[in-house]
Amino acid sequence: MISSSLIPFIIAPLFAFMVTMSLVWWLTKSNILKVLDHPNDRSLHTLPVTRTGGLGMLIGILISWMLLPTALPLPLWVGVSLLAVISLVDDVFSVPVWLRLLIHGAVAAWFSIALLADVHGWMVTAIATVAIIWMINVYNFMDGSDGLTGGMTLIGFTCYGLAAWLVGNEIFALLNFCIVAVAAAFLFFNFHPARIFMGDVGAVPLGFLAAVFGILGWLNGSWLFWLPLLVFSPFVVDASVTLLKRCLRKEKIWHAHREHYYQRLVQSGFGHTRTALFGYMLMLIAGISALWAVRQDVVIQLGVGVIWCSVYLIMMLAFDRYWRCRNSG
Repeated sequence: MISSSLIPFIIAPLFAFMVTMSLVWWLTKSNILKVLDHPNDRSLHTLPVTRTGGLGMLIGILISWMLLPTALPLPLWVGVSLLAVISLVDDVFSVPVWLRLLIHGAVAAWFSIALLADVHGWMVTAIATVAIIWMINVYNFMDGSDGLTGGMTLIGFTCYGLAAWLVGNEIFALLNFCIVAVAAAFLFFNFHPARIFMGDVGAVPLGFLAAVFGILGWLNGSWLFWLPLLVFSPFVVDASVTLLKRCLRKEKIWHAHREHYYQRLVQSGFGHTRTALFGYMLMLIAGISALWAVRQDVVIQLGVGVIWCSVYLIMMLAFDRYWRCRNSG
């Protein structure tokens, strides 16, 4: 049952969808902000594609949030804005890695210190800062196949919204559903064959929002601290394991590459569409299990965590073996 007081605010996600749909469509047609993503060593596409779709997504999110009666913390608003600006500049002109990471770190530290330091101490604050920085970059790393990141955003923030709604935090749920609506609109143009990419201007702020909304949901009692990690685990596991393997091989981890599992799935002949659908299925199952487990006792929660660790380990070992056999033949 929807409270009558909430009815005027249900329009916010619909507004987010319409604004994003209009802006992204315009960005696919206009030459004013036509920044092209040319194929490189990391790319899975073969032709230049416009990569400013994230700008339309962010405008849709921020405008729709203004329709909701909530006071999001200032570090969130400023953080999203700063990340969007530096990422757009990077999309257009290319920004040195050290400068991007410096801004990522400053934004993450400000948010964590402002919201966590006084109550939860410096250890939790430091962990949160690292987690935010990592999630910012995880989103960017994983934005390399048609429809993948847009679909993961849709599913991930849907899980956030449902978890918040189930505990009675309707306004926080609607904030998440606005992001869901934006992702749905973007997918109309980004599913294979993609007519536009979100670019860093979309992926970096969305990674920030995935992390800080995960923290805000924990702080306001919508879920336990581990739920965001399980919901976004397909992204986190792929990016983290790939980075670890490259570090162990002493490779320059800041260089472009095509060694993520999702990239190798596409290269192996699975294709963009089936890779995206496989990712959706994996994240949907992870999200549903998280929503169920969060209401169970701690033993069951630990069991779910162990099961998912085993699933990912088996999948990665099996695919690594397949990839070695494929390339040795």
